[in-house]
Amino acid sequence: MVFSLQKSKTYSRRLLQALQIGTLALSTAFWLTPPAQAQMGASPLVIEEQANRGQVDAVINVINPTNTPLRARIYSEPFTYSDRGFETLPSITNYLGSYLQFSPRELTVPPNTTRRVRLVARLAPNLPDGEYRAAIFTETLNEAAAGKSNLMGITTRVATNIYIRKGNVMPNISVENASFNQTINQLQLLVQNTGNASTQAKVDWSLSQGERVIHSGHLLPSTVIAESKRNLPLNLFSPDFPPLSPGNYQLTGSLTWGNNNSIPFDLNFTIPNS
Repeated sequence: MVFSLQKSKTYSRRLLQALQIGTLALSTAFWLTPPAQAQMGASPLVIEEQANRGQVDAVINVINPTNTPLRARIYSEPFTYSDRGFETLPSITNYLGSYLQFSPRELTVPPNTTRRVRLVARLAPNLPDGEYRAAIFTETLNEAAAGKSNLMGITTRVATNIYIRKGNVMPNISVENASFNQTINQLQLLVQNTGNASTQAKVDWSLSQGERVIHSGHLLPSTVIAESKRNLPLNLFSPDFPPLSPGNYQLTGSLTWGNNNSIPFDLNFTIPNS
C-alpha cells in the first residue's frame, strides 16, 4: 500500500494531535506500529535536588495508559530554555549526563500500569560547586509487526528535567523590561537570572494604557536557566481580542519564584507605528 504525500502528512498531523503526553512531550512520526502503542506519560516533569555527599537518588514514573504493553528506553541529553522554549543542545558545560545511572535503562510497562525507574546521580568529588542538569527522556521502542510495515506509527519521548545543585547555589531573578513582539503578536517580559541555579518563575500581570486596564493574566511557572535571560510570553490575545494598536503602555505586576520570593514590576513600553 502506498500513501500519497498529502495523505501521509494529513494522517501524521491527526496522529500527533491525538497524542496527549504533557507539555514537554516530543513526538516523531515514522513507518512502524499502530499509534495506540505509542501513547505514554511520565512524572514528575521537573526534579530539583541538592546533592548530599555528591549523590542524589530520584524516581521517574513511566505511565502506560493504553490497553497494550509499552516498551521504552531511558537516556539523557543536554538542554536549555530560550525564547523558543525547551530545546536540546549538542553540549553544555554543566551537563549531568556523565554522572547519571538509570535502573532499568529499558523496560516494558504492562497495559494501564505505571512502572518506576530509579535515577542515581553521583557527582565527581573534584566538580566545582554549581548546578548540573540534564533532560532525561523516556522514549517508546516500537517493533514493526509482520505484514504491517506500511502502517503509520509514532515514537513518543517525554522529558523530565533534572537539576542537581552542589554547594550553596541559588537563583537571583530580576525583571529587565517589557516589550511587544509585532512579528508574532506577543507581549513579553524579559527576565534575567544572574544566579548560579535555575528556577521556575510565575507572573501575575496587568496591561494598561493611561487609566484604562486592557487585560490581566497569570503565567504558570516557567523555567529561567541559571546565568541567562529569557523573554517570558504573556498570553494576551484571544479570537475576540483585537491586536494592540501603536501607542504607550504600562505593564505592572509581580514575579514570583523559589520559596515565595517575589518582586513587583512597573514597566513602560511603546508600540511604534508599522
